[in-house]
Amino acid sequence: MMNSDVIERHIISVLVDNEPGVLARVIGLFSGRGYNIESLTVAEVDTQAHLSRISIVTSGTPMVIEQIKAQLARLVPIHSVCDLTEMGASIERELALVKIINSGDDRIEALRIADTFRARTLDSTLESFVFEITGTSSKVAAFTDLMKSLGEVEISRTGVSAISRGNRIDYHNPFQTQGVFHKSFGIARSCTGGFKHGLSDCNAGDTGAGDCRYPGGQGRKLFSDDPIRGGA
Repeated sequence: MMNSDVIERHIISVLVDNEPGVLARVIGLFSGRGYNIESLTVAEVDTQAHLSRISIVTSGTPMVIEQIKAQLARLVPIHSVCDLTEMGASIERELALVKIINSGDDRIEALRIADTFRARTLDSTLESFVFEITGTSSKVAAFTDLMKSLGEVEISRTGVSAISRGNRIDYHNPFQTQGVFHKSFGIARSCTGGFKHGLSDCNAGDTGAGDCRYPGGQGRKLFSDDPIRGGA
């Protein structure tokens, strides 16, 4: 039986319109409700459709995580909300730049540790190194902790970027698996199924007349009874 009081770490991938104010609205949702953000990254992923992906690492009880996903899915500029942790197999990576200032044998040890962690040396002076390391957050944290024991350290981290493994594509088919929400009349929905003839095919009863999105960034197919956007 799942313990509802256990604090869980989740990676949530959010596909949004690339327009001014979207990031502020997402951050405002978290801060206004007291939700925690451990990491947040955002970048445009489709220049033609003007879509950006926000990767959020957050933590909370299972109930809080569900509330976060539901609240995110209600925001107008958001196309899909994917809980990569709930979906199962996913890949997460974070990049960090680590500058260390030291001397003597500590410099040799710093190079040895960097080699063990497969970190790249980007810059070197007589008193400092700058390393680049890529990996999971735990790997980056382990590396930086070891560097701190060898000298003065300055760290710059990108935050987590993540993607699901296998043949599931969030953008082309955001309704395929558990843990994915999409918008229908401004209400969060959880759907399964796949695309038929370029349109999303959701379970009956999940979407009603709903709106369906063409794959490939070609916009939406809107039904004539869409109370928000009007007819196609």
